[in-house]
Amino acid sequence: MAVLSAEKPARLLSLDIFRGLTVVLMLLVNNAGDYRQYYRPLAHAPWHGCTPADLVFPSFVFIMGVALVYGLTAAHEQPTLHRATLWRVARRVLVLLVLGLLIGLIPYFYFTSFRIPGVLQRIALVYGISSVLFLKTTWRQQLWMFMGLLVLYNVLLQLVPVPGYGPANLEPATNLGAWLDKRLFTVNHLFLKDKGWDPESLLGTLPTIATGLLGLLAGQWLRRPAPARTTKAAWLFVAGAGLLLAGLIWNGWFPINKALWTSSFVLYAGGISVLALATLYFLVDVQEWRGAWTRPLVACGSNALLVFFLPEVLERLLTRLKLHHPDGTVFYARDWLYHTWFTAHFANPYHASLAYALAYTAVWVAILWVLYRRRIFFTV
Repeated sequence: MAVLSAEKPARLLSLDIFRGLTVVLMLLVNNAGDYRQYYRPLAHAPWHGCTPADLVFPSFVFIMGVALVYGLTAAHEQPTLHRATLWRVARRVLVLLVLGLLIGLIPYFYFTSFRIPGVLQRIALVYGISSVLFLKTTWRQQLWMFMGLLVLYNVLLQLVPVPGYGPANLEPATNLGAWLDKRLFTVNHLFLKDKGWDPESLLGTLPTIATGLLGLLAGQWLRRPAPARTTKAAWLFVAGAGLLLAGLIWNGWFPINKALWTSSFVLYAGGISVLALATLYFLVDVQEWRGAWTRPLVACGSNALLVFFLPEVLERLLTRLKLHHPDGTVFYARDWLYHTWFTAHFANPYHASLAYALAYTAVWVAILWVLYRRRIFFTV
């Protein structure tokens, strides 16, 4: 991870704000005081269905796709630069994979039972594949691949029998993706090893690529010299509404499910991402409603990798490293913090859980603001 102390290149301001909003929501979702007592919108859906918490990951993937267009357009237009660009992409993919695996290893480094699939690992794969597709294919080809991946994934999960389990199904531990993970990684290397499945399954990378492609298509639409920006925003609204409606319709036979990253979830979450970007693009880049309110959000989005990696590492340290009271009894630092500073002051456990998440989020927003003011950015 490199530390930069220079100005970042000019970017689409609405996209940076969108990324910042997603970072704040991610911090609130990932850091509840007690996940058993947390308000439903900030908790993931138990299985089928979708809550605001389930929109964080697909929003990041969509934003990544849009950002790729802005970051790789110069290389895309000059084939002689493709090889050097792809080497840089490969290096970033490798670094992201290593960071993702490192999260699974901290703090004990048990190589026989650490988690292999993960959020950063999936982002790395989608980033690499999306970069190649942007450099080597046209937007029309990307559109066909987007639709093809959704249909293919639907067929795989609902029509292909699962070896050892029988007919195709969408149950957590017996769907085709879960079976593949257990064959490739073994149960000891999955997030929910006791239940035999992982929410970031390898097969689920296919529809996640479709989410990345959706970001590429949106980015290329915004980068076009014509039509006018107001027209671009209007058509983004139309596209977002259409995707949202299509996802709700597909939900009728292929349920919206973030853990499976179903095709209906791609359309539904993608539609919301497109609508969010369209709204911010119209307000910030077309109407130029800018000011003090944008700077904290841009600051939060400027170090997205850092704010994903370090809070995850800190959370694992606080919840896993054992400490001892003077009488020899064992406790964990996170439990002590939560019960001393939050549950002791809130009669309602849901309020205590939310207060912890808000305080934790505020600390990281402050850190991101300081780094932004000092022009320090962590990139790979």
